[in-house]
Amino acid sequence: MLLNNVLNLDSFENSLRNATFLTLFFTTIFYWIYTAFYTPTTKQNKNMENLKTNAFLSVFSKLFLVQTINSKYLQSNILFLRSSMAISNLLLIILLLVRWDKSGHFPLSNLYESLMFLAWCCTFLYLIYSTSFTILVEKILGSIIAPCALLMNAFATFSLPKEMQDSAPLVPALQSNWLMMHVTVMIISYATLIIGSLLSILFLILNMIYADSHIINRLTTNNVSLTKFTWLFFGSNNTESAEKNAGLMVLLLKLDSLSYRIIGLGFPFLTIGILSGAVWANEAWGSYWSWDPKETWALLTWLVFAIYLHTRLTKGWEGKKPAVIASIGFLVVWFCYLGVNLIGEGLHSYGFFN
Repeated sequence: MLLNNVLNLDSFENSLRNATFLTLFFTTIFYWIYTAFYTPTTKQNKNMENLKTNAFLSVFSKLFLVQTINSKYLQSNILFLRSSMAISNLLLIILLLVRWDKSGHFPLSNLYESLMFLAWCCTFLYLIYSTSFTILVEKILGSIIAPCALLMNAFATFSLPKEMQDSAPLVPALQSNWLMMHVTVMIISYATLIIGSLLSILFLILNMIYADSHIINRLTTNNVSLTKFTWLFFGSNNTESAEKNAGLMVLLLKLDSLSYRIIGLGFPFLTIGILSGAVWANEAWGSYWSWDPKETWALLTWLVFAIYLHTRLTKGWEGKKPAVIASIGFLVVWFCYLGVNLIGEGLHSYGFFN
């Protein structure tokens, strides 16, 4: 009877793996198609023209009315994409719960489980923050997060050795109640910081393509007149250019703001994760800090994002400069999470490659 239950769970888990991969794959395709090939409808174009010719509206009013019209026509389509992301998220959490039932411990004991949990965190945070995004930001970010979650899933499923994918008893170093606290909080922080950094990278790419690198930083200067505002951004006093490129301007400002907010959320999680890890290390190894490679890179990650927040809070930096720091943080986070474990050295190799 017990053997049959185990076999049924194994079969169900394999089905969930396949279903999760396929759902993330199609979610990625849907977001890419929608982002790349969406074109405004005839009715939307007509409304835009009427808006431009309205002499009673200020340029700022027109900028935000453009976004309102865009959101109105995109709302019905984005709901389908959100539903696809939500299904992927649900399948991931069911997969993790099945592994929890099979192993009898929280499913974060090896690299396979941590990658699946990281993919779940990314999709979950996207769904939570989707209400804060404009439709334009949401579909662009979705077209980035969906393939990221897909790659995490594909790497865990197809690249890791079979023995690393199987549930196994916890090694002595992981047999602690701190496992759920420390590892969960660290991976949530990684997911949050990755999403915030991706927004900064997207900001830099769009800013390099469509505008001078110093524009967004100068836009935050106090008491900038409307004429100077449009000239700074478009290099011209032509307010029609501002109307034509309103979507891009609002998009860049929104990306910068959201990146700051999301990284601001992830940094406390990272701090709590490092502190809880130090307490656990003292219980397991008799020392709060051993300068293990994982500990060192976690501290480096903390310092990079501390610098990011410090420059924004005390120096008032916005735009390109903090975005560059966050982009560096993106690389540091990934090396801290995955690169150190690929080396396979240090105390944190338990449950991963050694």
